[in-house]
Amino acid sequence: MAEDLIVFDHRDLFKRMPVPRMIVRPEENGAYRVLECNNAAIKYFDKGEDQVIGRTIKEFMSGENIIHFEQTFEVCATKEKVVTIHALPGVPGEGQVYGFLVNPMREENGELLLDIVGQPDIADHTIVQRERDDAISLMTSVFDVSEIPIVVTDHNGRVVRVNDSFVRTFGWSRDEMINSEVASFVTPDERDLAKRNHEEFIRNGGRAAGEMKIIRKDGGVANALFTTATLELSQKRRFQVTTVTDITLRKQMEHSLRMAKEQADTANRAKSAFLANMSHELRTPLNAILGFSEMMIKETFGPMGHNKYDEYMTDIHVSANHLLEIINEVLDMSKIEAGRIELDESEIDMDNLLGAVTRMMVSRVFDTDLDIKLEIDAGLPNLKGDQRLVRQVLINLVTNAIKFSKDKGEIRIHASVSDHNEMVISISDEGVGIPREKIDQALQPFGQVFDRPENSHEQGTGLGLPLAKAMVELHKGSLRLESELGEGTKVHVYFPSDRILQKPENKLAESAAS
Repeated sequence: MAEDLIVFDHRDLFKRMPVPRMIVRPEENGAYRVLECNNAAIKYFDKGEDQVIGRTIKEFMSGENIIHFEQTFEVCATKEKVVTIHALPGVPGEGQVYGFLVNPMREENGELLLDIVGQPDIADHTIVQRERDDAISLMTSVFDVSEIPIVVTDHNGRVVRVNDSFVRTFGWSRDEMINSEVASFVTPDERDLAKRNHEEFIRNGGRAAGEMKIIRKDGGVANALFTTATLELSQKRRFQVTTVTDITLRKQMEHSLRMAKEQADTANRAKSAFLANMSHELRTPLNAILGFSEMMIKETFGPMGHNKYDEYMTDIHVSANHLLEIINEVLDMSKIEAGRIELDESEIDMDNLLGAVTRMMVSRVFDTDLDIKLEIDAGLPNLKGDQRLVRQVLINLVTNAIKFSKDKGEIRIHASVSDHNEMVISISDEGVGIPREKIDQALQPFGQVFDRPENSHEQGTGLGLPLAKAMVELHKGSLRLESELGEGTKVHVYFPSDRILQKPENKLAESAAS
């Protein structure tokens, strides 16, 4: 019996295998060297045996094939799992293979080898079926994982498929949508149009895009941008594939922009209304000037020297001053808004400036029950700034305090240096105050809080506070307003530390002390 046994030469069987086969060893430098190679592999690569065996794959393969093989070998060697590599393009030799099976093997000494075996290219129905199944699986995966909502409808306009993104975005479940008319998920005002469009798309094919409103599960309405295309399958079955993008937030933003534009238009109309009112404000004092002047010229009450003329002269003077203040405020605000004011900076003696402004304002309330008090901390430093503008800031704020003060009230002006080395000037009154919710309005140009100040016969422009704020900000400072209705108002002006200058006498005192 022993004589009848057939002894197989495994090396000979390896050489004669009808498919390409190689034994490859991974090397530490990242190369892959061929240890064994059968005849089919030699023919496949169209090389001599000595050009393959003992060589690295870089020495007998082209660039594209080298990358193809090395990447597969690296995965197999790293994970030590069987890996499949598809057939290579442009291999010059004989024989066709469907691909290669790369199998990792460990020798007894622990060395890792790769057994590469070609797979026959058998054009049978199983391979075709597998490829078709793979393609269907791939397309299904793309459909399901897409972040864009997609719905597929048949020739009757009924939903046959819908992806997860559509369900998440609009809230309807698959069971609620499948076999339902797609038009039923569109708002009633667009439903008939949606049906007509679907019929036309199915009949004529092609692509289209547009906007529509979709009803959400919770009853809300979503603005959506859609793109649709006709898909024709076997037996001329036609389906409509529609992608839908929720643009509700974009629509809301467009609405907000429209509202902002309308508000800007309203503000512009308010400005126009202000200018119209300004013409009235300008005409009123001018009419007084002209009327009283004419009466004086005609000596309506008799020769000059009559007591009435003295009274009219006072009215003329007050009206002219009021008119001048209005014009100056409008011009100043226009220049600031246009960026046409440049600071004429110098060293300002704040003790003198505060004293001069206070004396001037006291003279204005001489015949009233108002009391103006000035409090200056000892050693108040000088200020680097535009003296005309700083003076105007103080005048505007004190004038405002006078205008809105009650009878027998008190106005306090206090100047000091804060712990942060800022110069702080505070003007407080015991007047009518401003409602908290209208403080921001009071600081806006032309933002009058009251139609007419209480206990006042003057109608201002609403520019006093905004002008003061703008002038302070030109000096890189800030203005803060505190007020309660009926509790008076306090305005704080802050000039930054880099504008504070020591007085010459203070410098001399410091030098003497050192």
